[in-house]
Amino acid sequence: MKDLSKYRNIGIFAHVDAGKTTTTERILKLTGTIHKTGEVHDGESTTDFMEQEAERGITIQSAAVTCFWKDHRFNVIDTPGHVDFTVEVYRSLKVLDGGIGVFCGSGGVEPQSETNWRYANDSKVARIIFVNKLDRMGADFYRVIEQTKKVLGANPLVMVLPIGIEDEFSGVVDLLTRKAYIWDATGLPENYEITDIPADMLELTEEYREKLIETAVEQDDDLMEAYLEEGVEPSMEELKRCIRKGTRTMEFFPAYCGSAFKNKGIQNILDAVVDYLPSPTEVDPQPLTDEEGEPTGKFATVSTEETFKALAFKIMDDRFGALTFIRIYSGTLKKGDTILNSFTGKTERVGRMVEMQADDRKELSAAQAGDIMAIVGMKNNVQTGHTLCDPKDPIILEAMVFPNPVISISVTPKDKGSTEKMGIAIGKMVAEDPTFKVETDVDSGETILSGMGELHLDIKVDILKRTYGVDLAVGEPQVAYRETITEEIEDSYTHKKQSGGSGQFGKIDYRIKPGEPGSGFVFTSKVVGGNVPKEFFPAIEKGFKGMMDTGVLAGFPVLDVEVEVYDGGFHAVDSSAVAFELAARGAFRQSIPKAGAQLLEPIMAVDVFTPDDHVGDVIGDLNRRRGMIAGQEAGTSGVRIKADVPLSEMFGYIGSLRTMTSGRGQFSMLFKNYMPCPNNVAEGVIEKVKADKAAKKK
Repeated sequence: MKDLSKYRNIGIFAHVDAGKTTTTERILKLTGTIHKTGEVHDGESTTDFMEQEAERGITIQSAAVTCFWKDHRFNVIDTPGHVDFTVEVYRSLKVLDGGIGVFCGSGGVEPQSETNWRYANDSKVARIIFVNKLDRMGADFYRVIEQTKKVLGANPLVMVLPIGIEDEFSGVVDLLTRKAYIWDATGLPENYEITDIPADMLELTEEYREKLIETAVEQDDDLMEAYLEEGVEPSMEELKRCIRKGTRTMEFFPAYCGSAFKNKGIQNILDAVVDYLPSPTEVDPQPLTDEEGEPTGKFATVSTEETFKALAFKIMDDRFGALTFIRIYSGTLKKGDTILNSFTGKTERVGRMVEMQADDRKELSAAQAGDIMAIVGMKNNVQTGHTLCDPKDPIILEAMVFPNPVISISVTPKDKGSTEKMGIAIGKMVAEDPTFKVETDVDSGETILSGMGELHLDIKVDILKRTYGVDLAVGEPQVAYRETITEEIEDSYTHKKQSGGSGQFGKIDYRIKPGEPGSGFVFTSKVVGGNVPKEFFPAIEKGFKGMMDTGVLAGFPVLDVEVEVYDGGFHAVDSSAVAFELAARGAFRQSIPKAGAQLLEPIMAVDVFTPDDHVGDVIGDLNRRRGMIAGQEAGTSGVRIKADVPLSEMFGYIGSLRTMTSGRGQFSMLFKNYMPCPNNVAEGVIEKVKADKAAKKK
């Protein structure tokens, strides 16, 4: 059996363009996994192997690689930074034990860094901070460290200090050993020397070293007492033990710096992963749940002695067939074993197992607790978040929760022969990406693709065209509007039908009122006595709930409605579950228009970066887009403006922003919440829906 204490399952995450993929490349080069580093801007990095990634210079799907450093095995996942692909970060963090948060030395803590940091907090993933790109104009290590405190609420534990800055950046001072690591001008990562600290940094080094020790010894009362009262400094081993403990419990986050592109400072990070990030056995075990998702109080203990328990966290289709990426939490898995998918209830024999190196693979005959690997060609519809386990010990691991799409487009194959090909391709893509949804418009027969943003859908259409050879006509982007109600009403509805023999009868008296935001549909029954027998309550609830998918204003799904049935009537012969379900459906249609039906639109939290001289133009433009400015913050090279803007006003925004800022502006946006549409906007949306329906009928 492998020694689990030598395992590190880590993810590398950051805002788009902070240098995650370049950092991963350098780690692979230093650990001897690759012999030539490929650059992101040349489209040649190891982990960005999709055509779309190489062209755009961004990471779209997370890639897994395995490497070794100082007898330790690293399973590394390079994740995307762009907001449209955050699901990749979320599901990777779900199965990792530690992470490296990469921040740009000049850009600092950017919007996507905040989201990813929040995901990592939610998943309780210990991490270290790497302030990258210190060789860039405007880089400032100390400013970024302050931002991690203010913006992320994190407690960074500074472990190294930069020597020089921007063009002068040459290496780092290791505070623990009081030694300087200086890289030469060749740009080779292994060409460095360990020297004494530069004289002009001695005072600063001692100041930061004292802070480091004071923070670290808080993890051990005896060491703290000896240090604070008697001035006894802990040994190196004791200090590292304290830092490891505080990192694991997320009391603080060891902070490093360097330039991945210039090969400076990466060794210190690899050492930190070994020294401070937890092994699989040191993290809290994954909770087990019942079928409803409620905790059972039991856990998947990381041990090879337990029965097999694993989570499928990613499905990927490639030229060799479907790959199911799994993280094994307990037990062992061998080729030929039969495993159970506890979600579908189906068992399956494991055929090929592989260890992934981005898009290359190495055949495995066995794997064990702590491993991240892939099973090739699973047959039984395994999806992201499904639990795989021993058929003799069926269990369910805590599920993943994915955000709902906020934007849709209609697509039609340009030739008849592509229809079937498109159906198969989309089926594979939906299995890979839980935030990508597909439905067919009943009226028009069009295929509707829904996703997290314009770039998300743009990439999906590109993959359909290039990877699967399906040429598509693409419609205008559509916003995922919703409907709700604003008033409470009491009403009554009777469903009565006589058609020879027994008829149908169901009467309900009910109240309908607006629910709390985010509450969805809530049904209660306060019927006292036998006016409506209890066995019909589920049918009434089903009737109301079934109508929530189609609102009365423009047919959009309805949010946040409470229905309370307090009386009614039934017929001993003619009443049935079907009759009461139909009564509830009729009641919904009758009452929702009277309850102040209202259209809701998705609001995006928008974060715009602009050079100083264009701030007025950008704010004016956001105001014209019905944006509410939430704040602005000056940086070294420009201003960040935060605003809440309706999604419908943000289509094509990148073009406008680039025009306003001479190509220097950037932005990202995240879905925030649903808010009521202004009347004039709502009327326009409703009219357009009616016109589209009329046109489709012709």
